[in-house]
Amino acid sequence: MTKLPERLQLLRKEHHITQTEAAKGMGLVYITYRRYETGEREPDASTLVQMADFYQVTLDFLVGRSARRN
Repeated sequence: MTKLPERLQLLRKEHHITQTEAAKGMGLVYITYRRYETGEREPDASTLVQMADFYQVTLDFLVGRSARRN
């Protein structure tokens, strides 16, 4: 999932929110979200769904399998 960290950062910046705000909105601990965004950790399937729902994009877009957001 090399694209996931890039997509998370892109989407967060487009929403003009901090990592802390993104983590809180997804119900994640800040440090865990930060590690997803830096590529230090990979989320499980249910967390990916939370992320996609939060940013209102498809899972394929989130993980870099598609350029289409919806």
